[in-house]
Amino acid sequence: MFQTLKRAWSVPDIRKKLLYTLLMIVIFRFGSAVAVPFLDTSVVKDWMDNNATGGNFLEYLNTITGGALSQATIFSLSITPYINASIIMQLLTYALPPLERLRDEGEEGRKKINKITSAVAMVLAVFMGFAYYLTLKRMNVTGDNGITSHAVKYASGWEMYFSAVVIIACFVAGASFVVWMGNRISDKGIGNGVSMILFAGIAARFPVDAGRLVSLIGEKPEKYLFVTIGYVVFIVFEFAFIVFMNEAERRIPIQYAKRVVGRKQFGGQKTHIPIKVMMSGVMPIIFAMSFMSLPQTIQLFAGQPTKAEGFYYHFCKFFSTSSWSYAILYFILIIAFNYFYVSIQYNPIEIANNLRQSNGGIPGIRPGKPTSDYIQRVLSKIALVGAVFLGIIAVVPIFFSMADENLRSLSMGGTTILIAVSVALETTRTLESQLMMRHHKGFLS
Repeated sequence: MFQTLKRAWSVPDIRKKLLYTLLMIVIFRFGSAVAVPFLDTSVVKDWMDNNATGGNFLEYLNTITGGALSQATIFSLSITPYINASIIMQLLTYALPPLERLRDEGEEGRKKINKITSAVAMVLAVFMGFAYYLTLKRMNVTGDNGITSHAVKYASGWEMYFSAVVIIACFVAGASFVVWMGNRISDKGIGNGVSMILFAGIAARFPVDAGRLVSLIGEKPEKYLFVTIGYVVFIVFEFAFIVFMNEAERRIPIQYAKRVVGRKQFGGQKTHIPIKVMMSGVMPIIFAMSFMSLPQTIQLFAGQPTKAEGFYYHFCKFFSTSSWSYAILYFILIIAFNYFYVSIQYNPIEIANNLRQSNGGIPGIRPGKPTSDYIQRVLSKIALVGAVFLGIIAVVPIFFSMADENLRSLSMGGTTILIAVSVALETTRTLESQLMMRHHKGFLS
């Protein structure tokens, strides 16, 4: 990867694209430090430090925004509304025939779908900004002096409504500007702009986690020195394992029949259908995390149970991010959503029909239904391997938080590393393709 970056930097056109991408990322990081008016950022940070832990949905949102959510800045929503809108549109494309027809129209259809996605993202940004504002109104921290500080500075009458409009408008404007920067990176920079913004937000949290580990070593060196070494070794191993699984694939052999037309012979070549183990990426984790965040959302609005009894208390205890029940249910949901996502991505019947129309087939398997059944069996096995891998990656932060409360605030979990590695590999492949287009002398000669 570093060799690819070195060669890309030596090409003037690619160097301009890299500098433009870097400029957009720097602007994104500066915007993540601009606070929203009428908010006490210190209260928001203290509240988020206590609640966005243990790999829950709040910690995930705070990580992908680069910590902007916990600082109540104008980029608090970051790219989140656009990601959610993309997920919704991707699912609706398979469910609604009009959107399916747009998807099959090619470039023009994709442009129309992108416009619809942007409109849905704007609606979600308004909704999420309003929901975040309501959450901010409930945030309060009681200091050692007994004085309670509130995230939203109190106002009365028309000032209260004016401050609410300003806060929500700042969140929506920040999300729109981040999406605009992502589109500019896609047009004039390197790689997918949304993915690069997401990567920048995640990478910005890694120094914070490193500082947290250093402070723990300073407080209790006899304990956390070995814990930190073990944690770093585990993270390195996790990086390597994610790269290996991200590149792993199952190849189904394909043999095309020979055809003789006149004096020429066509076909007869051998090839394969590559099926990636990580074909669904991080989407099953996001789906499962969104589902598991519903009980926590209810607690944000209803508050914590006042008595250690009753249905509401046991409900909150069951869905606590530091409980075994939460980890087991989370793991099962990831497996279920992985099978669901694979099923909407791959259609074995369509693949079998395409093979038969092109005079191709799998050696030893009859065309038609036997071919589709064979592909379905392969997909089921591959999906199980990928789902178990994603489940292990996702529940590791929960086990760390169970082992030690001081490790709950670390955001270098499997999900964030998986996203960061996937974006890095995707960007490297984009750079390699750009280099290949500009160094094609040997191909033409």
